[in-house]
Amino acid sequence: MSTSTSTTRPPKASNEIFIGKKPLMTYVTATLVQLANEPTVLIKARGKSITRAVDVAQIIVKRMDTIGYKIGQIKLGSEQVTSEDGKMRNVSTIEVPISRA
Repeated sequence: MSTSTSTTRPPKASNEIFIGKKPLMTYVTATLVQLANEPTVLIKARGKSITRAVDVAQIIVKRMDTIGYKIGQIKLGSEQVTSEDGKMRNVSTIEVPISRA
C-alpha cells in the first residue's frame, strides 16, 4: 500500500509552488519566474519540507532586496494523512505568500 492523504486537494493554482526534495535553487528560480507573471506567489510545504520553504522565501526577500519582494501573512496548519500502517497522522503545513513590494 502507498501513503495517501485523507483530504482531497483542489487543483493547483498557477501561482502556487509546492516545495519538495529538489535542490533549493530550483524552487527559488521557479518562484522568481512566477513573480514575473503574477503579483503574488504562494509557497506551500508540509512536513520536513517546511524549513526549505522558509529558506526559499528568505533567499528571495534578502538576496533580491533591490527588486523589493515582501513576505505576506504566513498560514500554519496541519493535514491528516493515512500512513502505510493504516494510522492517521497529523502533518504540519505552511503557506508563505511572496509579493512585489
